[in-house]
Amino acid sequence: MAQHRDTPMAKIKTSARHRGFSISLIAAALAAATLSGCASRDDLTTGGIPDDYRQRHPIVVTEAEQSVDIPVASTDRRLNTAQRDMIRGFAQNYGSRATGPVYLLTPEGSPNSNAARQLRGQVRAELSARGIASSKIVNSSYVTLDAKDAAPIRLTFVGTTAMTSQCGQWPKDMINDFSNQNYYNFGCATQNNLAAQIANPEDLVAPRGMTPIDATRRNAAIKEYRERTSNIEDVGGSSAGSF
Repeated sequence: MAQHRDTPMAKIKTSARHRGFSISLIAAALAAATLSGCASRDDLTTGGIPDDYRQRHPIVVTEAEQSVDIPVASTDRRLNTAQRDMIRGFAQNYGSRATGPVYLLTPEGSPNSNAARQLRGQVRAELSARGIASSKIVNSSYVTLDAKDAAPIRLTFVGTTAMTSQCGQWPKDMINDFSNQNYYNFGCATQNNLAAQIANPEDLVAPRGMTPIDATRRNAAIKEYRERTSNIEDVGGSSAGSF
């Protein structure tokens, strides 16, 4: 029997097959390592990056100055309807947020300063009529920066306010930031608008106690419900009898 001998060509083919098998194993190992690294990065790195706009721009309850400016013309001698509405809104805001003093500031050095001083007594009377004690209203003044400005009468008080950070901050360049996160100013306007719409900032601290039920309103709602149910049953019964 002839003995089998490895020819040079057979050796080359065998070596090529082994090399191809080794390359396939290396490629598979690299792919598995890559997938494993991606999964690990999502769980440990990407998932741990804080990217919540409520953390960057939280709504906090703090003390802040609340003010309203009442425009005054140099020819005004009495408060008009719009001015009285502004004072009424200010008084309602004060009653729900503060109990301290109210500062009534009139301008000095402006063309309408004389008219503002004449209206000051009417503003005090309007505030008193809205439930603010006269002893809590403090008269004061401020100097206008431009003598040509028609400076307003300013009403201020310090009370609890829901507010957040100031918008328009851009600590990073959006174009050169590749962190795959929301930009810093994202969500700031929404948080500010939400804080401005909160009627009672203390609702963010703790819930209010429940008020007693309105028995009259409850009975009226039950009566209306029963009447509607009875009408539906009557209509259903008459329709069934017509077939």
